[in-house]
Amino acid sequence: MSKGNILIIDDEQQLRALIKRIISLEGFIVHEAANLKEAARLLEKEPIDVILCDVKLPDGNGVDFTTWLKSKYPMTEVILLTAFANIPDGVQAIKNGAFDYITKGNDNDRILPLLYQATDRVLMQKRSAVKINEGAVTAFSSIIGGSPIIQQTISLARKIAPTNTTVLLLGETGSGKEVFAKAIHAGSKRNAGPYIAINCSAFTKDLLEGELFGHKAGAYTGASKDKKGLFEMADSGTFFMDEIGEMNIDIQSKLLRMIENGEFIKLGDTKTTKVDVRIIAATNRDLQKEVSEGHFREDLYYRLNTFTISLPPLRERKEDIKELAEYFLKFFSIREGKNGLKLSAEALQALQTYSWRGNIRELRNLMERSVILADEEYIYFQDLSSEIQSQSTSPDKYSLAEVEKMHIKKILTYTENNKTKAAQLLGIGIATLYRKLEEYGINK
Repeated sequence: MSKGNILIIDDEQQLRALIKRIISLEGFIVHEAANLKEAARLLEKEPIDVILCDVKLPDGNGVDFTTWLKSKYPMTEVILLTAFANIPDGVQAIKNGAFDYITKGNDNDRILPLLYQATDRVLMQKRSAVKINEGAVTAFSSIIGGSPIIQQTISLARKIAPTNTTVLLLGETGSGKEVFAKAIHAGSKRNAGPYIAINCSAFTKDLLEGELFGHKAGAYTGASKDKKGLFEMADSGTFFMDEIGEMNIDIQSKLLRMIENGEFIKLGDTKTTKVDVRIIAATNRDLQKEVSEGHFREDLYYRLNTFTISLPPLRERKEDIKELAEYFLKFFSIREGKNGLKLSAEALQALQTYSWRGNIRELRNLMERSVILADEEYIYFQDLSSEIQSQSTSPDKYSLAEVEKMHIKKILTYTENNKTKAAQLLGIGIATLYRKLEEYGINK
């Protein structure tokens, strides 16, 4: 049995291989990354318990990386390794949340004891999260936004989380339904159990039925052995069913029985299987309309509709856009090795006035694209997508920032790009002018 998942971040391949061999023999599962960009990508896919991270890497500093990591993955512990230890770095590393700070070579004998201590701490943190009060607070801390409407939604979800009640999440595509589903699970009594998710629109009727309920060997051509369904895999935990409005009506009666009695019959079986699963369903469809048109069972709708939470679209919580954009900017900047990227005032204004039909998912994708394309310290208006640029015209084009930019351009044209003279005419210092040129992307 694995003692924990470990990630080694070091650009020296031979050193990584040596450390990996040592700790693998102790029963740990070991992953490797040569830089912070690779590490960030791996962290999105793998549940890492402890990271052994070099301080100096090709695309960043392990001490700074620790700050980002603890904000994104608070339960993951970091042990920093350095070839040349110094007291200020060590103090800052601990302040940033590192578990320890050791010297390569001199402290090699400390690596295994520290790994055991760090994994013990991670285990204790995970166990403490089972406590409902603590778990509910921690669970919803991952949801970004301080607007009244999103805080009201979080408060409602936090109240229902500790119960076993079925929850129906309503909201447009990309509004964060799965983020809420995970938070409700994490804040529930079931958070030590599995969290299983499925998108009902991704499967045909027959495939979906097999995925949900499983089958016995010989149930159909190609079914050579028994297969557990997702409901069985989610036993004692939470099952999130996204896009439930897309589910074929023929499967809905079987789902209704499962929700009411916790029982179902696998394909090709003759006896019932019993499970204890909490259902969280989500849809962007109007289920009442689907019921009236005969596409969704009325009894299933009322069973799912025991407790409904409506998630607001991003256009109704525009005061959260800045915080969300800066969060995604920081995340993708670290992943792509472009630490320190900022949003120009003009770009931020465009984000805050855009309609966001794709909601948070569209914003996330835009920030990822912008980070990849960015060549300078700032993400400028012209780095944004053509859809945002085209929508950010009049009247928002005449914001204070836009008027200032237009005025600076006119003065530069008048002075034939003589910046010293332009600064004099504008009544500002030359350093201030250069800062504004950079911020607005003038002469980029």
